[in-house]
Amino acid sequence: MQTLPLRIGAGHDLRAALDALIATHGVQAAFVLQGIGSLSVARLRFAGRPECTELVGDLEILTLGGSLSPDGPHLHASVSDADGRVTGGHVGPGCIVRTTAEVLVALLPQHRFRRELDPATGFAELFVKR
Repeated sequence: MQTLPLRIGAGHDLRAALDALIATHGVQAAFVLQGIGSLSVARLRFAGRPECTELVGDLEILTLGGSLSPDGPHLHASVSDADGRVTGGHVGPGCIVRTTAEVLVALLPQHRFRRELDPATGFAELFVKR
């Protein structure tokens, strides 16, 4: 495992920046261990819902974690608004960094992550290969 601390700057799409790491670093598997920072737009998909909900304003990233694979990222986050209300869910495209995002990623060069349909759940789930 190789750890990679990142600073993602203002105006960047958080999900897109993390998705690009797989190709940039030539690995097939990585995990976002944690992230903090701020967003001006958060697009989160809640459990069981087909579409993302968009939050706009001064938002703090409280938690960020998930897996990165060539099939795309699977990320969860919780954010708080200016009144301290906390919202969490799946990270969708269009989460825009407000000032900065500080993220710690673990690159796993000896592993390969794939998303494949799991008949038991009916969803594309993580499969790990060494």
